Amino acid sequence: MAGEIPDLEALERTGTGKGAARQARRDGMVPGIVFGGDKDPLPINLPFNKLMQRLKAGRFKSTLFNLKVDGHEDVRVICRDVQRDVVKDLPTHVDLLRLRRTTKINLFIPVEFLNETTAPGIKKGGVLTVVRPEIELVVTAGDIPEKVVVDLGGMNIGDIIHISDVTLPAGTKPTIDRDFVICNISAPSGLASQKDDEEETETEVINQNDDTV
Repeated sequence: MAGEIPDLEALERTGTGKGAARQARRDGMVPGIVFGGDKDPLPINLPFNKLMQRLKAGRFKSTLFNLKVDGHEDVRVICRDVQRDVVKDLPTHVDLLRLRRTTKINLFIPVEFLNETTAPGIKKGGVLTVVRPEIELVVTAGDIPEKVVVDLGGMNIGDIIHISDVTLPAGTKPTIDRDFVICNISAPSGLASQKDDEEETETEVINQNDDTV
């Protein structure tokens, strides 16, 4: 299972309609609705400040939350929509979807890199460049992997690891079809500059030979 699933705290909204929504906003709350999961929709209010923190942190729509509402059992939800004020760009309503354990969803899963210090390319002074510290995968809500493991033990300078080179957790697949890069080991900057200088010198010599023919 994934590490900590963040809590999303809310209050049940007693009224419905535009009047209740406006009152919620005056009270420093953002109205929302929880639907799906073969249960009746549940009107809720989310604290504005806490919601803004979540939104500013990024990836709100691709994060699985444990929704906590007083008087109701905790339930896993994922955001389906955040409506915003067209002028102020502030959230005015949130739609949350209840998830069954068998529901397939897209989530960003962190990548853990193993054996970085023992990789031959690193020992030679190479530099590890991480292109994707997280990978967006299609996962099952009831069996979310904690991480994707990438073993760097055999990597040399110039080696590249693509998604096809990695054994993904069972039951998951990338959301992107192409064979994208996860990381690579590049030559140290000094060595790379020296190589460029050598190539430029070689080009100059060839040009001079061409001129003298």
